[in-house]
Amino acid sequence: MTQTDSPLAAEIFKALADPTRRAVFERLADGERNATALREGLSISQPAMSQHLAVLRSAGLIAEQRSGRNVNYRVNPDGLAQIVQWLGRYRAFWPERVEALKQLLKDMDQ
Repeated sequence: MTQTDSPLAAEIFKALADPTRRAVFERLADGERNATALREGLSISQPAMSQHLAVLRSAGLIAEQRSGRNVNYRVNPDGLAQIVQWLGRYRAFWPERVEALKQLLKDMDQ
C-alpha cells in the first residue's frame, strides 16, 4: 500500500465527495467558525451538522478548539497534504494533455 492509498487518503476523498461537507470545508477556508455559523444558509439540522463535522475531523481536514461550552472549527492545513501529494504524481501529465488538446483543436479548425 502506498502512502496515497492509505485509509486516511480514502477518508479525505470520501469526506469531500459530499457537497454539504465541501460547502462546510469551503466556509472554514474563509475563517474559523462555530457550528451555528456554519449552518447558516444550509438546510440541515444541528445533528446533521455535527455528523458532517465529525467526518471532516476524522479525515483530518478540520480541527476544533473548545472554549468552555463553545467549539470553533478551523481548517487543518496538514489535512490536505496527502491529496496534494496524490495530485503531484499526475501533475507531469497535465502539460502533455493540454498540448495534445491544443493540437486536436487546431486540427479540427482546419
